[in-house]
Amino acid sequence: MISIELCNSQKKSVGQVELSEKVFGGPVRPYLYHDVIRWQLARRRQGTASTKVRSQVRGGGKKPWRQKGTGRARAGTTRSPLWRGGGIIFGPHPRDYDYSLPHKVRKAALRSALAEKLAAHKLIVLAELELPEIKTKEFLKIMTGLGVDRALILIESENPKLKLSARNVKKFKVLPIAGLNLFDLLHFDNLILTRGTLPELERILN
Repeated sequence: MISIELCNSQKKSVGQVELSEKVFGGPVRPYLYHDVIRWQLARRRQGTASTKVRSQVRGGGKKPWRQKGTGRARAGTTRSPLWRGGGIIFGPHPRDYDYSLPHKVRKAALRSALAEKLAAHKLIVLAELELPEIKTKEFLKIMTGLGVDRALILIESENPKLKLSARNVKKFKVLPIAGLNLFDLLHFDNLILTRGTLPELERILN
């Protein structure tokens, strides 16, 4: 097991907490990050881009001019892909960009990112993180006291007061433990955990 200092919201030590060696003490394998981030971003794509082929474009039922004798190229419809306002050749249509990635790869990448945060002293474990009311100013005061200006905050479960207080501050993001993902782990410099997230984190990644 790995021991790390347990702090309160004023960054005063209130003891020690044990971290799982399997989750936080493994090797850092950055080559896994590309595969997982690419998979995550592909899953986020809406895939709603759509174009119409010539049969779907409205109008164009009448032949623009007679077949022969005008000196112009023959044309059967104004909705030909060769015409302005016509159909689109090989354009995008709604599709799903999702693909499967092995669970082992996803979990290994998360363990690697957590180990990297710990090794770089970018991991803070708090006994608890509660706000008496929805107040962005109070939230920022706590973050300043912790000495972080950009962080991902993982909590045990939904905490509306904390989440709403941090919502408008782009340098911070509050996530329940179920929402842990590699993109956010790498995007934010620091990781702040509450003590209650550790058992669930170890259960997910062990």
